[in-house]
Amino acid sequence: MNLKELLDSKMFTETILPMVEAIALALVVMWIGKILINKAVKIVGKQMEKRNTDETLRPFFMSMLNFGLQAILYITVIGILGIETTSFAAILAAAGLAVGMALSGTLQNFAGGVMILIFKPFVKGDLIEAQGYLGVVKEVTLFVTILNTLDNKTIILPNGPLSNGSLINFSTEPLRRVDWTVGIAYGDDVVKAKEVINKLIEADSKILKDPAPFVAVSELADSSVNFTVRAWVKQEDYWNVFFAMNENVYTTFSKEGLNIPFPQMDVHVHNA
Repeated sequence: MNLKELLDSKMFTETILPMVEAIALALVVMWIGKILINKAVKIVGKQMEKRNTDETLRPFFMSMLNFGLQAILYITVIGILGIETTSFAAILAAAGLAVGMALSGTLQNFAGGVMILIFKPFVKGDLIEAQGYLGVVKEVTLFVTILNTLDNKTIILPNGPLSNGSLINFSTEPLRRVDWTVGIAYGDDVVKAKEVINKLIEADSKILKDPAPFVAVSELADSSVNFTVRAWVKQEDYWNVFFAMNENVYTTFSKEGLNIPFPQMDVHVHNA
């Protein structure tokens, strides 16, 4: 059989020619698809950069987008070549389900990490209290958040429970209120005690004038008359002001003749 007879034969026109055409079309689709995918990933990357998307999320989303588009492209090319893709897609779906069930806890932490990085309930450097721990955020990853406690211990918290549970962020507001309970003995001068506390507040330059400090008798306790003292400070001055006021109250009250009481019990002995 010569070339002309081969080209005119039924096998060539019905089998070989459609196969060559399908392969050529598949190669063209593959080539164009690769170019479009690369451009799409770059465009998405630039948009995420313009919107200041978290640097941890950016490469992950770009790689996931690239993977998803590549998978669609390959399935399309396989379909063009005449290979049945239904069973192939079913196998991929079943495999994905099995992997998802096996990694359910890990995927929960991953989803929590994505939510934390997108909505930013806290960022690196914030002082937070969550899951029974208090510490400064050292790092936020896709699966865990790492804290440094105030005594320099490292705490690793899974992002799943962290994203779904309650937490306190002490660093989001520029101002914080410092609260004290100051007690004096029964019989001491309440007016004088209040004046001394107000003088101590006025003498501390870190305590803000607005909002105004608050001092009032709040409780007639078993062994003391208690004052509630509240003052506003900048977030970074909180602990310095808290500890300084405790020390100043202790040293100043004794000089002013005011007594800081302690729990005591009177025992009366009666002769039978």
